Amino acid sequence: MTLAEFNELPPQDADAVLTRCLPVPRWVAAVREGRPYAAWPDLESAAAAAAGSLGDGELDEALAGHPRIGERASSPAHHAEASAREQSGVDRSDAGVARALAEGNAQYERRFGRVFIIRAAGRSAPEVLAELDRRLGNDDATERDETVSQLCEIALLRLREVAS
Repeated sequence: MTLAEFNELPPQDADAVLTRCLPVPRWVAAVREGRPYAAWPDLESAAAAAAGSLGDGELDEALAGHPRIGERASSPAHHAEASAREQSGVDRSDAGVARALAEGNAQYERRFGRVFIIRAAGRSAPEVLAELDRRLGNDDATERDETVSQLCEIALLRLREVAS
């Protein structure tokens, strides 16, 4: 779908496309209502601005749509196809990587009370593990901001795949 086609989608169809990118109704509405977009950077800016102000409930809602890094999506809510594509650089067949990710995920969830989220597309397993380790040292507010930033990167990646 081109950006022009996205701009002309009926509201309910635009909502369906946007919900696959970031399942937060306020974000979906804000991005949809910003149409028409003249160019990709305009859409990207609007999407990033709307994602930047996610409330705690919205953050929880958005995270519910993501599997743990290194795990296969097991629920339709996890957008299995997109998640698998985005995590393709993380080699789950390597037992050491799988163990390190499982341990890191568990430590992160104990520390922050939510799933670790990172834009895995374009990153190798060692890069993901290094980021996980680094972010475990963040304070709660800094990590919340990084989580929102990563969700925004994932949403924009998915949106670019659809509206390019």
